[in-house]
Amino acid sequence: MAMVMATKHMVKMQKNDYWDLVIEPRSSWLSINLRELYNYKDLVALFVRRDFVSQYKQTLLGPIWFFIQPVFTTLIFTVIFGRVAGIATDGIPQPIFYMSGIVIWNYFADCLTKSSETFQLNQTLFGKVYFPRLIVPLSVVISNLIKLGVQVILLFGFILYYIFNGHQLLNAYLVLFPFYIIVIAFLGLGLGLIISSMTTKYRDLRFLIQFGVQLAMYGTPIVYPLSIISESNRFWILLNPVSSVVEGFRFTLFGSGFISLKWTLYSLIVSIIVLFFGVVVFNRVERSFIDTI
Repeated sequence: MAMVMATKHMVKMQKNDYWDLVIEPRSSWLSINLRELYNYKDLVALFVRRDFVSQYKQTLLGPIWFFIQPVFTTLIFTVIFGRVAGIATDGIPQPIFYMSGIVIWNYFADCLTKSSETFQLNQTLFGKVYFPRLIVPLSVVISNLIKLGVQVILLFGFILYYIFNGHQLLNAYLVLFPFYIIVIAFLGLGLGLIISSMTTKYRDLRFLIQFGVQLAMYGTPIVYPLSIISESNRFWILLNPVSSVVEGFRFTLFGSGFISLKWTLYSLIVSIIVLFFGVVVFNRVERSFIDTI
């Protein structure tokens, strides 16, 4: 009798239990719990700090590399493409023309390549504890945004130098500057999620991305303005959604270059579609990737 009473008491206690957190599987690939992502904002900050610190840990110059890389790349582009090849820059001083393209392209490339390694670099962590997996690639985009901000400050320093020397550069379109950053972030994150999901089965995609991103830069108006491309070929360059973003990015800074509402909307729509598809594929793969990676 005592055992029966004890059993009934335990059942009653279980029915009255209240859990602070209940982890359940997603019912759909399309489910995105934004509240959950917000609740893990402290973990996002931790991952951002990890990405920021680990990149330049045990280096002599540390974050100074944020400045060295775009400056040296700009110098090389100025000499090779500006002086030797003599490629026009739409009347924009060559150093800031090349630096503006390098800064925005580096942000896109970093978001793409680093978020595409999400499952490979974090498989041990993913196998031990639960948290929204989407936090990891999201933290990559945010940490790269900090790097972009530092390099943009450097770019504005060069722009002010030319303004003081009589160049008319900054204009009212500067208010659109954040818009192009958001579009390129969506595109980089979306492509990174898709590739990360695919590399759980096809490891050689990592090697394709490494040189594919470098080749893609020459299909984007980074070292040349879109204005020097013939009308018949311009369409094919603009099919690359990054092209109109780069041109629009320059236009917001210098008021010179190609900008089109049609192609800007095209880049925005493609970025949103790619991001949506990337999240769907990522949600599907994260359920079982630990068995295939």
